[in-house]
Amino acid sequence: MVLASAGEQPLVRPEGGLHIPLDDPQRALALIDDHIARHGPFQAVIGTDDSTVPLASAVAARLALAHNPVEAVRLARRKDLARARLAEAGVRVPRHRVIDTRVPLAPQLADFPFPCVVKPVSMSGSRGVIRADDQEALLRAASRARAIAAGLEDPDERERLLIEAFIPGMEVALEGLLRGGRLTPIALFDKPDPLDGPFFEETYYVTPSRLPGSVREQVAQEVERACRAYGLCEGPVHAECRINDDGAWILEVAARTIGGLCSRLFTLGAGRDLEDVVLGHALGTTQEVSMAGGAGGVLMIPIPGAGILRRVEGVLDAQRVPGVAEVVIAVREGYELVPLPEGDSYLGFIFARAATPERAEEALREAHARLRVVVAPLWKIDPASQAG
Repeated sequence: MVLASAGEQPLVRPEGGLHIPLDDPQRALALIDDHIARHGPFQAVIGTDDSTVPLASAVAARLALAHNPVEAVRLARRKDLARARLAEAGVRVPRHRVIDTRVPLAPQLADFPFPCVVKPVSMSGSRGVIRADDQEALLRAASRARAIAAGLEDPDERERLLIEAFIPGMEVALEGLLRGGRLTPIALFDKPDPLDGPFFEETYYVTPSRLPGSVREQVAQEVERACRAYGLCEGPVHAECRINDDGAWILEVAARTIGGLCSRLFTLGAGRDLEDVVLGHALGTTQEVSMAGGAGGVLMIPIPGAGILRRVEGVLDAQRVPGVAEVVIAVREGYELVPLPEGDSYLGFIFARAATPERAEEALREAHARLRVVVAPLWKIDPASQAG
């Protein structure tokens, strides 16, 4: 196995790794081509996150391996392009509009119905996603989202926002695998906390879903329709959907696995790493995977507020809650905490296993209640104010 990354030190020893500049795809592709010329072709190429999936697709195409077309991957990670393609394909989408951040915002926001949601076109993890219920709030949200997107490298992504009608209802996440365009669901997660804004921080994921079988099937069918519309046909899929009286609505479909440490839930529940499943799928040795009897859940521990993390108390107490399998604090003491919508990470994760989804959710909530996050104020000094 060769891990290609932007890190200067090899990630795999003794085989080594391949250092590539992810901010320069053409240079990265040339370095991978050179590695193939010297060491021979790969049996499979897998992108591990949104930034590497397009490059992995390009490499796989050169090697004539099963892969998603590069354009399909691009559609999946660009919310504005995805909405347009879904609408063309007849997939249910909310009313939406693309905003150009290089020109005044107010005229572009006029006459859009409320409530609505404004978001950058390429970020994940709900970063920059803000709900607005009136014109004044919409202008503030768009200005804030524009500032968040200003750090993106791609000009098209940096200079565009997407505004769309708010979709009420319950939110779910589907994890699955595509082969030849056919979707095999692995797990469907309920998100029991209402996600109504103004920001959309994800917290609880619980599986198996407590939704009726007909609704679960509808979600899977709608995700497969979206994949077909994009042109996705191979590999892992992580989809986010909303469900209401009108049916299942696609929020997004990503050509990758679930993010963060959430995949550990599969190790706990199915006895197999999700990464192992994806590798086997790419190599053509996929075995059926399903969550073992019972239920599981994960809490992405939300950041309680901005500042410097001093400590997290009660971790051992939280781990003693019946059903809790693991508590992971991902942020080290002394590091800055940045909440949504500007933030792009979680404080940590709590994993639970139980006989039923209800008990798994209860264990997560009780464990979270036992944590006490101590945050100190962060005083930032403007260097310009110190000049002279």
